[in-house]
Amino acid sequence: MDTFTNATTTEEMMRFALHLASTVRLTTSPNPWVGAIVLDHHGHVVGTGATEPPGGRHAEVVALTEAGDRARGGTAIVTLEPCSHHGRTPPCTDALIAAGVKRVVVGIEDPDQRVAGSGFEALRSAGITVEVGCRADEVRDQLRPYIHHRQTGRPLVVLKTASTLDGKTSAADGSSRWITGDDARTRVHQLRAESDAVLVGAGTVRADDPELTVRHVSGRNPLRVVLGHAPRDARVHPCLEWEGTPAALLDELGTQGCLQLLVEGGATVARSLLDANLVDRWELHLAPALMGGSEGSPVIAGPTAPSIAETRRGRIREVEMMGADVRLVIDHLHHTTAHPELED
Repeated sequence: MDTFTNATTTEEMMRFALHLASTVRLTTSPNPWVGAIVLDHHGHVVGTGATEPPGGRHAEVVALTEAGDRARGGTAIVTLEPCSHHGRTPPCTDALIAAGVKRVVVGIEDPDQRVAGSGFEALRSAGITVEVGCRADEVRDQLRPYIHHRQTGRPLVVLKTASTLDGKTSAADGSSRWITGDDARTRVHQLRAESDAVLVGAGTVRADDPELTVRHVSGRNPLRVVLGHAPRDARVHPCLEWEGTPAALLDELGTQGCLQLLVEGGATVARSLLDANLVDRWELHLAPALMGGSEGSPVIAGPTAPSIAETRRGRIREVEMMGADVRLVIDHLHHTTAHPELED
């Protein structure tokens, strides 16, 4: 796109900024992954940027540096409110003001209490026009782990399970590798790379001896956490062995700047988190396979709901084919009444 002239173009430019942010998803945590575009006063793109790793430049500064003097009198389009405080880097609001931009279009307000609207106020006080809300829902979805952490002090909890069509995670003899195919396994490694920590129970460590590292995609290894104690020679070491409650664990990880926790534990760990209402998103990988019968391991351990009225229900937000398998992403799992009207 060569020019920036109307609302439709604003939406398209913000979509491009979202794409830029997605390219640094695996490198910025605990900082948010942000994209930015700078247009000159004619509406031509003269600078693009995305957040650098912690300690590096924020997206706005990257884009402004590329734009140079061409930013003066132009427009900046940013997915998240520019910061207005001194952290590891100076405020992005100062950089935007110094660059002489006349207009800033932003997706959403930053929920971090150190910003929370003060960035907008600083820009407006400098005579810059600020517009907020462009593709806001898409930005919120992209930054959901960051937003959740800033609002709750805890990481977003993503439960990942893999099962047959009839809900079995292992056969009667305990074998479980591999229920799903290569594409699904690659997706698990992508989830690990996106997460700051990965959690399993000590039972899973004893049974499967997982490494829980990132291997099939490029990305850093998450902090490995075990509920209970791992055998001394387990491949999961070094790891954090946790004896407290899951809720206390989330509080601890939150203070360490963990934005997303991936749960790969077995049926018992999944049940404990669900019972405590600590699962924010469930990613279920379904293989086109049937085991039949009542033997084998279920996805979720523990007693069955005594009635339809006491089941957990959620909202399916994504469905994707992964080779021969299906990926389902489910939000808002909670106990409900029969035939509920689910709310966002």
